[in-house]
Amino acid sequence: MFNSKLLALKVQTFINKHLNANVHDLALKGSPFSEVETAELMQQIQSKNKCKKKLPTWFNTLGIYYPAKLNIEQTSSEKTALYKSAVVDGALLIDISGGFGVDSFYFSKKIKTVVHCEIETELSEIAAHNFRILKTNNIKTIAADGLKYLKNNTEAMDWIYIDPSRRDTHKNKRFLIEDCTPNGTKHLDLFFKHSPQVLVKLSPMLDIHAALEVLPQTKEIHILAVKNEVKELLFILKNDHHGAPLIKAINLDSTQEVFEFKTSDELQSLSDFALPSLFLYEPNAAVLKAGAFKLVSNRFNIKKLAQHTHLYTSELAIDNFPGKTYRINYIHPYNKKKTTSPTQWPKS
Repeated sequence: MFNSKLLALKVQTFINKHLNANVHDLALKGSPFSEVETAELMQQIQSKNKCKKKLPTWFNTLGIYYPAKLNIEQTSSEKTALYKSAVVDGALLIDISGGFGVDSFYFSKKIKTVVHCEIETELSEIAAHNFRILKTNNIKTIAADGLKYLKNNTEAMDWIYIDPSRRDTHKNKRFLIEDCTPNGTKHLDLFFKHSPQVLVKLSPMLDIHAALEVLPQTKEIHILAVKNEVKELLFILKNDHHGAPLIKAINLDSTQEVFEFKTSDELQSLSDFALPSLFLYEPNAAVLKAGAFKLVSNRFNIKKLAQHTHLYTSELAIDNFPGKTYRINYIHPYNKKKTTSPTQWPKS
């Protein structure tokens, strides 16, 4: 239940003062406020701590109300939400399972009106409160099932955004599309009835080729990694699209690494092989998830070390390689029984 008493200045001060405290020890002392329960205080402290790096805008804004930490764990980070906002535009977007509202917040920077649907009444109320605190006035919050809202709606929409819950009734993780809630594959006709474009966020564990089997209208796939860890798969569906999708492997770090291709490009590529030369290359996690193993070799004119090893080598340094570059100083011959001296490289 949304408890507005948690927003009182004295309570907010207590929460901020005890962010670094041991919540188990703190809980034993009980709540110092008659209008606020101990469990509510602990939830605010734990969930706010989860936002420190993931959602710094929320963390650093006074008066934010936090849901259970599981909702924070499931939400997009600010980095990925900002990226998603760059792929949409127009007058109206509906987020049919809006959750804590991070994606809707960033969509609102690019879309004239955003409809945030959330079936959990308390979470919808929390999101609405936080939008007001963040001074965002173009998001309409609906405490209802997004699919039902969509069925009863007659407005034409520029985008439908789906971030299905990847937890079952026992809160176990799920990553197959058909195991998520809602199962987007069952409602494609409904989505395209209201909008020509659908953006779907899916698990980074999902097999891309299997997903394409059930999402044939996919025009683009964005594989989104943050600091070399794949966080999200984004499928952009267009009602009238046919053919192979464009795949974008994105790694968000101090700079943004982008590698684009079509599946046919990879299929038509061949790799050359060579022993280690002066430089060694390791593609980033997004490129590896994309499966562009032969294409990387062709695009950058570098050679694979072996067929089943996704490491590459060259004599010359590649400035814009989407991944890590190492200079080889020594080569250690592999010998299981005997220690051998490294060979300096390049040889003098």
